[in-house]
Amino acid sequence: MRKGKRLPLEALARYLLEVPLAPTPLDWRAVFGNDRPVELEVGFGKGGFLVESALAHPQTNYLGVEIDRALQLYVATRLAKRELRNVRVVQTDARLFLRDWVSTASVHAVHVYFPDPWWKKRHKKRRLFTEAFTQECVRILQLGGRLNIASDVEEYFAVMTGLVEATARFCPRPREPAAAVMTNFERKAREQGREVWRGEYQRDLVRDRPLE
Repeated sequence: MRKGKRLPLEALARYLLEVPLAPTPLDWRAVFGNDRPVELEVGFGKGGFLVESALAHPQTNYLGVEIDRALQLYVATRLAKRELRNVRVVQTDARLFLRDWVSTASVHAVHVYFPDPWWKKRHKKRRLFTEAFTQECVRILQLGGRLNIASDVEEYFAVMTGLVEATARFCPRPREPAAAVMTNFERKAREQGREVWRGEYQRDLVRDRPLE
């Protein structure tokens, strides 16, 4: 991570979301101060997607979730320097965050780009994408909401898409060869000629209807 001058914590405070100690669904209006649509990025890394998306779509609120405190502060500094008021970043385990602090049908889109593949067999249990995580994405997304995923590991991407499609609550959307807004990781991967797999899904309105 490139070192730069980090702003003092008091200058970053408005961008740093602190979750309550007890599991309590967050009120997005209280978090952002408005009722605009909320999009969630899990594992924001250096914040390329969050920064570019917030600049391009000022009428959308973005929340980034990252386990690494140093990355949270790094990205908060990027946001503060650009005075981007429509982004917050939280440092916590995304699986617990979705389960305990995100209300049902409250999110317009979920973005999961290049999660750690955890190569070793004994470490694969640490992978983000599980049936439980996928079901949480189903729960928190509004009907018609989007789930966008990407990986540069074909085997892991197959696992991710398999889990998503097995829920029977998502419809595939047309896939673009490259994202309109790329993460830092994707930009680097494409510059190095590595293949990237992307999937775009919509929370299906029809499949949620009860059988007649």
